Amino acid sequence: MPAIAVIGGQWGDEGKGKVVDYVAEHSDVVVRFSGGDNAGHTVINQLGKFALHLVPSGIFSRRAVSIIGNGVVINPEVLLGEIDMLAKRGVDVSPGRLFISDRAHLIMPYHVILDELEETARGASAIGTTKKGIGPVFSDKIAREGIRVGDILDRRNFMEQLRAILDQKNTLLTCVYNAKPLSLVKIYEQYIEFGRRLQPYAAETTAILERALKDKKVVMLEGAQGTMLDPDFGTYPFATSSSPISGGACVGAGISPRAITRILGVFKAYCTRVGGGPFPTELTDEIGDEIRERAQEYGTTTGRPRRCGWFDAVAARFSNRVNGFTGMAITRFDILDTLESIKVCTAYTVGDKTITDFPASLALLGQCEPVYEELSGWKTSTCDVRRFADLPAPAKKYVNRLEELIGCTTNLICVGPERSQTIVKKPVI
Repeated sequence: MPAIAVIGGQWGDEGKGKVVDYVAEHSDVVVRFSGGDNAGHTVINQLGKFALHLVPSGIFSRRAVSIIGNGVVINPEVLLGEIDMLAKRGVDVSPGRLFISDRAHLIMPYHVILDELEETARGASAIGTTKKGIGPVFSDKIAREGIRVGDILDRRNFMEQLRAILDQKNTLLTCVYNAKPLSLVKIYEQYIEFGRRLQPYAAETTAILERALKDKKVVMLEGAQGTMLDPDFGTYPFATSSSPISGGACVGAGISPRAITRILGVFKAYCTRVGGGPFPTELTDEIGDEIRERAQEYGTTTGRPRRCGWFDAVAARFSNRVNGFTGMAITRFDILDTLESIKVCTAYTVGDKTITDFPASLALLGQCEPVYEELSGWKTSTCDVRRFADLPAPAKKYVNRLEELIGCTTNLICVGPERSQTIVKKPVI
């Protein structure tokens, strides 16, 4: 059976949590492969509403094993709090149901502090980070100064490793930012306790995945954030710190690219983004406000209001190009139910020049004006529709037009937050 990557096709917040929860019912292993607790996946099921930041959304599946892969950066306090929360609400998060890669890097207290200090120092040029320590921990990972899950399971070596790194970080905190130094003993004791609790979950997860794939199990790879926040292909520097695209799934999970046979792109029926950076189709009018309030577009992690806009097919085509989607899921479709007409951006203009490819230049993107195609709304609720054939004609036309513009067929259409509120146009598996 295939490995299936579920990838955000826009600027994150596309509704991947619901899609993963739905597909997980047919999967044997679910792997979170990127990001950290800066991401938030919302899942609504028979147990209630859950906001997950580190534990894979597949944890609610009765058959699937969940893995936090090596590409994820972990704040142990957040992860353990999430495990405790899930257990109290009746979800099985015992060792054996959840595994954590011993190669995953850890967010340390100095990462969180430095993230806030650095973002504050940027002033008007602030990126809009979640201040969770994500950027600094990925910087340390590349600089070969990181601490991994496996490191805190070795008391003696961890002390020496932490001592050397903390000397550098305290110099940076005190001499550059005039901040207070951090205590070696306090951090050591705190993380040794984290290690004690995490040890039953720690594993060589690449071996688990290899066995699953050899046994023809269905492996789903759960991404965080979205393609347009990728540090190479997104709106850099207004981007995230790890690769959320399909190629990053192989590295973040530790599997061969040959294992991935299906790549499901997740797109909202409109666009949103959080934080700074160009957003060509942004709506700053009553329609933008209506979409935000109908959809409750506020960050799962930060609570910040999301910027809302019309669907951007230029960005979506580019997203398809760099990911190679074999199909897509369209989420929050029901949010458009009340609109008289709906616009889709098919190209950009800069002066008298028409642009049909998503530009790498942030300066150029900031000058882009959207070229819109206007379609009729359907002005009726789709929340109870379960078959594509039963959608109103204008709604079917909208889906078909997005397929044409993106160059990708639709598998799923989500018409509400519940798992059951899903139209299967074409089976994913």
